[in-house]
Amino acid sequence: MIGTIYLDNAATSFPKPEVVREAMGSFCRQSGVNPGRSGCDLGLRAEAMVFSTRRQLSEFFNGSLVEAGRPPDPNRLCFTSNATASLNLIVNGVLRSGDHVVTTVVEHNSVIRPVNHATRRGVEATYVDSDDEGYVDPEAIRRAIKGNTKLVIVNHASNVIGSVQDIEAMGAVCRDEGVAFAVDAAQTAGILPIDMARCNISYLAFTGHKGLFGPTGIGGICVADKAEISSSLYGGTGVRSADPYHVDEWPHRLEAGTPNLGGIAGLDAAQGWLREQGIDSVYRHEIGLLERLMAGLGEIQGVVLHGHTRLERRVAVCSFTIEGRNPAEVGSFLDVDYGILTRTGLECAPLIHQRMGSFPNGTVRFSIGPFNTEDHIEKAIRAVYEIAHQ
Repeated sequence: MIGTIYLDNAATSFPKPEVVREAMGSFCRQSGVNPGRSGCDLGLRAEAMVFSTRRQLSEFFNGSLVEAGRPPDPNRLCFTSNATASLNLIVNGVLRSGDHVVTTVVEHNSVIRPVNHATRRGVEATYVDSDDEGYVDPEAIRRAIKGNTKLVIVNHASNVIGSVQDIEAMGAVCRDEGVAFAVDAAQTAGILPIDMARCNISYLAFTGHKGLFGPTGIGGICVADKAEISSSLYGGTGVRSADPYHVDEWPHRLEAGTPNLGGIAGLDAAQGWLREQGIDSVYRHEIGLLERLMAGLGEIQGVVLHGHTRLERRVAVCSFTIEGRNPAEVGSFLDVDYGILTRTGLECAPLIHQRMGSFPNGTVRFSIGPFNTEDHIEKAIRAVYEIAHQ
């Protein structure tokens, strides 16, 4: 039997660190009850774990404030099911009819669709173009801002071609123009350093199941101290139950109902694992493998690499096509004949494919994780070579 090679880490990192699996099982066995609903020891233990994870993540995304001795309020780190849920909370909690939002053609559907739905209720949207390599000029963001612009929302790194936007420069533009700045960090949280204060980020949306190496079904939104956002999710919180309306205080403002406690426990453990490994070390490993992958694929006749081939300002994602072959067919061959799991098609980001000329069939995407090896990359290159020469 062919051994499986997993190269779809941009969708979900796999496998998870052993400590993540252990922590989730341990929590379910020992203290898996609802926090904030009773004063029993088990409930208090669950609440302490949830708060610890809030604190770790809020500090992880605000390094400069921690260094300055002004750590952020952990309660403004609110848990959701994933980055998509977080981005919906941002769009629906910030924008009102008559407002204008600026975003880009590099976005994932987790931004595109909520923004497009917002236009149905009277919000105006501008999609700023990128260059041929998938980079958006921060000054193009400035030029798109108008008097009624309420929000700029951008993808930190493309899940299709790996280009990493200059969010520090974009944040400076938003500071100059007095506009709130939201960042979709689905592809970068845990992979690249993110400092909300330094980059003037008002709202950071993240997911736990990719670069943070947690389980699926857990994500969050980190809200800067002075950023305003309204509730758009209502229900039970375990506090002030007699109030007929959802409470405004943090973190309940953006949370309702029972949280994904097993997911939070796994994410808590993943934070420890990531600190041990060091995000710089993980990133260097992944980019080193990406360099070999792109070099190998680039030598194969008929293979077209999409996006730029430089290693700076990118994450370990590589999209390619084979001339005359449908990406879905190539992906099937990789899976069935070679045991290589990847992603094909539009990867939920149709506008960047239109920009690159790979619409409507999309590409084949390899995305590398910390548990991939040089052997995996060599086998992937060989498999693409053989498919291209069939």
